Amino acid sequence: MEISVPPHRCFWCDDSQVYRDYHDSEWGFPVLDDTHLFEKICLEGFQSGLSWLTILKKRDNFRLAFHGFDIASVARFTQKDVERLMSDAGIVRHRGKIEATINNARCAEKLLESESSLADYFWRFEPEAASRPQVFDADTLKTLTQSKEAIALSKDLKKRGWKFVGPTTMYAFMQAIGLVNDHEEGCHVREAALEVRRQIKILLYTVDNKKGD
Repeated sequence: MEISVPPHRCFWCDDSQVYRDYHDSEWGFPVLDDTHLFEKICLEGFQSGLSWLTILKKRDNFRLAFHGFDIASVARFTQKDVERLMSDAGIVRHRGKIEATINNARCAEKLLESESSLADYFWRFEPEAASRPQVFDADTLKTLTQSKEAIALSKDLKKRGWKFVGPTTMYAFMQAIGLVNDHEEGCHVREAALEVRRQIKILLYTVDNKKGD
């Protein structure tokens, strides 16, 4: 009888199917779409002080409540929407985080007045390869909660008026959108995420060169 051996995954996701699905198909894979990036950064803000599993289980409710995280729509939310969201048991009912999401949508609109995309902006904070760990094992990855680039991104966003974008939250965001690849060595999706990163960087480089023509 042949015994099925489960694929090796990063240390943090083996206790939940929700985590495993997210890990295998999303975490560490680069994101370029503005709406998807805005959703990611907002949900990382909501996660502050909570488990990421809590956010994942409520993600569909968040999407419904925040109009699919469409930047223009959320930027037009009013105090009436804040009260609506505060009564929505399907999301995290934290007034500061709700108001920060609306504020950040307006900040994202302003940012997009000078940037071709949110991805174009965020990828400027990609760490140099030489600054990254030489070994990506569980012990090393457990220590990766911030970086100088996450600190720089946090400072720049705060200067632009964004909220709930502290350095730890921004490092988690960088991990989530593939700005860094923090999959363990031997993780069955590490190489796939790296390959998508290579393709994305070629695309971003091509776009940047065309802007200079």
